[in-house]
Amino acid sequence: MLVPAQRLEAELASKLFPVVLISGDEPLLTQEAGDLLRRCARAAGHEERELFTVDRSFDWSAFEASLNSPSLFAAQRIVELRLPTGKPGKEGGRVLADYAARPAPDVVLLIMAPKLDQATLKSAWARKVDGAGLICRVWPPQRRDLPGWVAARMRAAGLQPTRDAAAVIAERVEGNLLAAHQEIEKLALLTGGGKVDAGDVAAAVTDSARYDVFQLADAVMLGDGGRALRILAGLRGEGVEPPILLWALAREIRAVARAHALMASGRSFGEAMSGLRIWQARKPVMQRALARIDRGRAHRLLREAAAVDRVIKGVARGNAWTSITGLVMSAADVAGRRAA
Repeated sequence: MLVPAQRLEAELASKLFPVVLISGDEPLLTQEAGDLLRRCARAAGHEERELFTVDRSFDWSAFEASLNSPSLFAAQRIVELRLPTGKPGKEGGRVLADYAARPAPDVVLLIMAPKLDQATLKSAWARKVDGAGLICRVWPPQRRDLPGWVAARMRAAGLQPTRDAAAVIAERVEGNLLAAHQEIEKLALLTGGGKVDAGDVAAAVTDSARYDVFQLADAVMLGDGGRALRILAGLRGEGVEPPILLWALAREIRAVARAHALMASGRSFGEAMSGLRIWQARKPVMQRALARIDRGRAHRLLREAAAVDRVIKGVARGNAWTSITGLVMSAADVAGRRAA
């Protein structure tokens, strides 16, 4: 049976399947789906748990023997197989297909895998799992749905968020649901629950560290070069790696380029901000950035960011921190460096 993650709880409430494959690339949601299956299995008496992770030296024959051996002390078991590549290979496929054809009555086999392509889902072993049990496909919320997802999680944590509060978290985590979950937990702890607005979210994030990458991006967009360089030095001292800094800077520069494109096509500033899902509190920053960085310069800065990316990845010569600093100086007009 092929089901989305949203239906997993309802399916498990009616039946505990002997084989369950959870497939997805979103860490938080796949972890939560796995946790749900484990809770249901334990509630049904599966108290033992064995964990196997497939790697190059994995012994499929030993795994097969474990699956088919009686549980210790007559207890029922959860046998968890982590399949990092999503492809068990010829021998592994045979073991999984054979087991799914004749699952042990005292075992729940949980297979955790990344997002599987259609070819893998049509393979013999996956079809056997589908026939004997359940395949749960985990999909993250679309970007347009992320603020609603965040708001629902905030309410579940005892918070009463304004629309801007949920939008701030959604915008800052950029699709990283685990980071969103952590921010919500932290916010609930700091506020004690109840109503929260965008200011509460911003204050909570600021309290968590001396500096953060969003403060760096804002300083750069506002052209506050001195502050941008101080924040950059602080982040480096705190161990923040260059790829994270580049991600934050490039995201803001892309937003400026897209806003210029939308406005050139006849959209108003407000319409452009709505199209880019820029929350209310950030509109003054974007307005200042648009005045400072025209469309052509934004594209030149994106090319510079791409060059920094090549240095960070080691495919171009240079020092990552020197390159990041150069990009900050270019975008923030430090000492009139150059028009980028």
